[in-house]
Amino acid sequence: MCIGFFMSLLDGSIVNVAIPTLIHSIGASYDQVLWIIDGYLLVFSVLLITTGRLGDIFGYRRLYVIGIVVFTVASALCGLAGSPPQLLTARLLQGLGGALLFPQVISSILTIFPPRQRGRAFGMFGAIVGFAPIVGPVLGGFLLAQFNWRWIFFINVPIGIIAAVLALTVAPPMRPYRRHRLDLAGVALATAGLSGVVFGLIEGERYGWGTIAGPIGIPSVIVAGLALLAAFLVRQHRQREEPLMPPALFGARNFAVGNAVGFVFQLGMIGIVFVLVLYLQMARGYSALETGLVLLPNAVLTAVGSAYAGRLSDTFGGKYILMTGMTLLAAGLLALVATAGPSSSAWSLLPGLTVIGLASGATFAPLQQATMDGVDPRLAGAASGVSSTIRQIGGVLGTAVLGTLLSARLSATLRSAAEERAGQLPENLRAQFIDSSTAAAHHYSAPPLPSGLNPVTTSLYERVAADTFAAGFVSAMQTTLVACAMVLVVAALLCLLFGSREEQTAEPAQNRQAETAPQD
Repeated sequence: MCIGFFMSLLDGSIVNVAIPTLIHSIGASYDQVLWIIDGYLLVFSVLLITTGRLGDIFGYRRLYVIGIVVFTVASALCGLAGSPPQLLTARLLQGLGGALLFPQVISSILTIFPPRQRGRAFGMFGAIVGFAPIVGPVLGGFLLAQFNWRWIFFINVPIGIIAAVLALTVAPPMRPYRRHRLDLAGVALATAGLSGVVFGLIEGERYGWGTIAGPIGIPSVIVAGLALLAAFLVRQHRQREEPLMPPALFGARNFAVGNAVGFVFQLGMIGIVFVLVLYLQMARGYSALETGLVLLPNAVLTAVGSAYAGRLSDTFGGKYILMTGMTLLAAGLLALVATAGPSSSAWSLLPGLTVIGLASGATFAPLQQATMDGVDPRLAGAASGVSSTIRQIGGVLGTAVLGTLLSARLSATLRSAAEERAGQLPENLRAQFIDSSTAAAHHYSAPPLPSGLNPVTTSLYERVAADTFAAGFVSAMQTTLVACAMVLVVAALLCLLFGSREEQTAEPAQNRQAETAPQD
């Protein structure tokens, strides 16, 4: 189960390192490449509630295998694509496959393992959540260096085949006690509403949070999405037979609290790798592969910490492990703020990255366990889909807010840094340098080199521009990481609302067993 889960997470980050290659290899525009990345995230995010419920209806193993097959076929089509539209279509199909398999992993853990053993299983789950996004750039950089961009997709094919075969031969068939019906109107409302909200958050910065075309703008798309989601919630409350999102889920205190904590946690957590990657690549000049290697020990510590945190959660309950992990995560961010500078080496980041790695491992597994332990296994698919969707939206919102904050702060810090250093340049270049440095904030890069400069002035301009961008970015990054730390402290405080361990693990014995369906 976790092999397929790892593969779907990996593909969310591995394509990022191939942006320049895709632009040159298949003639894709920058906007087309962004859609090749964002299209996967959009389809993946908006379908999780529906695919989670489909697992309740048709069986978790069956949906998982279907998802793996769709994802594997789509990966092959991505590798064979000869044009940007073909690659985008295949990526959308990949998003569908990822959405089909993703909730089934959590549902399977909830169904197979009794409460006091779930921590270990969620520990493996958490290790993958923390490990995959870091491994993506490393693996992607290696494949691009040794082969070509098509292999970042082809590599999924043998892995997908192995995962499907293992699932059919090792994983038990699982489905609930009784037949469910799919709320098609609920599916339509949830999908349309989530599409509006997620599209608006993903594309907002590209359109300046303004007009898309004619009277349609980012605010109106988000508002329309929220209105459709409100209609969806009203329908779920009134739907007495088979709601897509059973209101009874939120009657379980820990599930409701866990989703609130998960949303806020993703809001603060999503920015850490995003900002660090920009810092290492754009401010310090590291390649994608070098950046991945710098962050790789952090990912290893996350995996190790997650395994141990899962076992500790089985022994002591996830609440206090989770609070400790989030608090340490905030402390690790503050350590990075203190040690990361315009000319800092990778070694100077090690103390903060070490704390962040271990703390991340102490968050994923306990959060998942604390959220899901009070859920009736018969609603595992719905619960998994809802919690995954809420966290995805938290992550997408966090990325949007973070991008806006970092860009706005970078505009101010770059202007200030450019004004301080402009005196090193010839007088006729100073005003242009200050303006172009400020404008470069939107692209997270140093200002472009003016044409017509002699070699000596070119070298001077490049050095001053690089120093200016590094100084401005570090200042903006410090503000952004402090904001992320404050959000994580809020998430830690919300953990106090979790119920006692006895309430978490109280579960009727008859609900702890999965039924084997012969037709599955």
